[in-house]
Amino acid sequence: MRNANRLNIFYLPALILFCVFVVYPFIDGVRISFTDWNGFLPDYEYIGWRNYKTFFQDSVIRRVLSNTIVYGFGSTFFQNIIGLSLALFLDSKFHGRGIVRTVAYLPVMIAPLIMGYIMFFILQFRGGALNDMMILFGGSRVDWLAQPNRTVAIILIVNTLQYMGVSMVIYLAGLQNIPAMYKEAAMVDGVSPWGRFWYVTFPLLIPAISSSVIINLIGGLKLFDIIRALTPPSPSTGAHSFTTYLTYSYFNVQKAGYSSTIGIFTFLLILAITVVTLKYFDGKEVTM
Repeated sequence: MRNANRLNIFYLPALILFCVFVVYPFIDGVRISFTDWNGFLPDYEYIGWRNYKTFFQDSVIRRVLSNTIVYGFGSTFFQNIIGLSLALFLDSKFHGRGIVRTVAYLPVMIAPLIMGYIMFFILQFRGGALNDMMILFGGSRVDWLAQPNRTVAIILIVNTLQYMGVSMVIYLAGLQNIPAMYKEAAMVDGVSPWGRFWYVTFPLLIPAISSSVIINLIGGLKLFDIIRALTPPSPSTGAHSFTTYLTYSYFNVQKAGYSSTIGIFTFLLILAITVVTLKYFDGKEVTM
């Protein structure tokens, strides 16, 4: 018992850091959301629930919310589908498997802001690599980032391709954790490859699926870097997520109180979706 109490002392540095850099800023952000602070001057006034009322009346919020949902759930869906497909492919032994793994995971190692700027220089209207290739083959320039829906789709594709390697690694670990005897027993019983996957592999992959979905979902819902690199800091682009609209409200229009309100709503949205998703997968896990 005495040793256990001594070990608990080692939790204190992490707990102190968590309180200083997470708990205190969050509580202070809640306080600021009830003010008209502009983020720069020391003077401000408490205005009650006015920022929250403005939030629900903001004409841009509906578009921002739909974009955030698309980035979160869309990226999660495609990242997991592609990641699981790659993991199933790489789980078998073949020549060059290590190279394929490296290439598939390589985009994860690139900073998302750098990835966004790489794609911007490929897609920009004048001087973009893609448009230069189209002109070379007799085509004409396309303003790829001019239409909001197309811009959202491009951001979704870029985010999916960058982080599908995370899902691949999680699923590879999950596949290698499944005892071979279950698959062998299914083969002896004459179960088809699809049947072995659906009735044996898939249920035992639920913990890996849960981890991958939660990681991808949180990352997609708070997506910032790629959007910021591909679009200008203006709500007129129609591609804002909550995180980019938050920074626009703070730095471009100097509404720190309102941006804090957006941040709190973003936190509550991600928390609610994460809790519901975790509860859903908790009831689906199969014990070996």
